[in-house]
Amino acid sequence: LARTDPSEPGYKGLSMFLAEKPRGTDDDPFPAPGMSGGEIEVLGYRGMKEYELSFDGFEVKAENLLGREEGNGFKQLMTTFESARIQTAARALGVAQSALEIGLRYATEREQFGKPIYSFPRVYGKLAWSVVEIMMARQLTYFAARQKDLGKRCDLEAGMAKLLAARVAWSTADNAVQVHGGNGYAQEYVISRVLCDARILNIFEGAAEIQADVIARRLLGPAN
Repeated sequence: LARTDPSEPGYKGLSMFLAEKPRGTDDDPFPAPGMSGGEIEVLGYRGMKEYELSFDGFEVKAENLLGREEGNGFKQLMTTFESARIQTAARALGVAQSALEIGLRYATEREQFGKPIYSFPRVYGKLAWSVVEIMMARQLTYFAARQKDLGKRCDLEAGMAKLLAARVAWSTADNAVQVHGGNGYAQEYVISRVLCDARILNIFEGAAEIQADVIARRLLGPAN
């Protein structure tokens, strides 16, 4: 995303370009002139890498202008958010489901006082609520995805799905850690990693506060 028209204020002068990056090596990960960066070490969600990128004197061909028309960069970026938030909600559901299954397995295998801890109300109550919350988030995510598939505006539905699913992922992982007791805080138990994975879902692709802002503005009418 680059400013191609300095005379236009705000987002109107922004355009989107496809930036070509040659394949790097461990010794030289960013071989393109004018491009630099480095890996960001993160707490969890390590199935994909996080990088910071810097551009200083980086050149892009004019033919790499996305859409062949200047000034549409911000709008092009915004159109990706509906899909991005729906797929992030789906990823959050995967994290939540994983946490539930891990917690349930531990609760049925771990015994105290001669019986599985799943038999105690304080344990099975947490897991039961997680099942309910996951189902709510899943159905909302499916609905948002259907709206997108039908070509309808769904920023409200996508925002709600992402907001709810991310919170459910965190609450389910937190409940599963609680079911594990002190073991849940130990790195040798996989639920500790799932808890770290769940935390980022409330931040990327629009933080929870942004989703709440989208929902609140749409409450005032479809044109907002």
